[in-house]
Amino acid sequence: MTAQILGVIASIVTFGFVFWLLRRGVLKEKYAVLWLLLSGAAFLFSVVPGALRTVSDALGVETPSNLLFFVTIVLLVLVAVQLSYELSRHEARIRRLAEEVAILQRQIDDIRDSHDDH
Repeated sequence: MTAQILGVIASIVTFGFVFWLLRRGVLKEKYAVLWLLLSGAAFLFSVVPGALRTVSDALGVETPSNLLFFVTIVLLVLVAVQLSYELSRHEARIRRLAEEVAILQRQIDDIRDSHDDH
């Protein structure tokens, strides 16, 4: 199996899987867009292998595979940073909700105690 056919199959499977996750509601649209664009770009570069050579020549990169690896690493770092940001935001929201629940629970306990005293 050639690398071109493998690239086409991998990009179609990735696109289909992301679309399936999106339709089931497992993956949110804001995350799916990135993966759908990446699988579309992978499909394009697999179907038109000269496109990657053209882009790498335009950017002054000697080997197209080096450009591909560099872009992949940059994208993975960006995804990791974005997920870390989302995680930090959710941790702060969970902490705030836990504090609010504790305050509400305390208020309920105070109301119960005042009713028990009467």
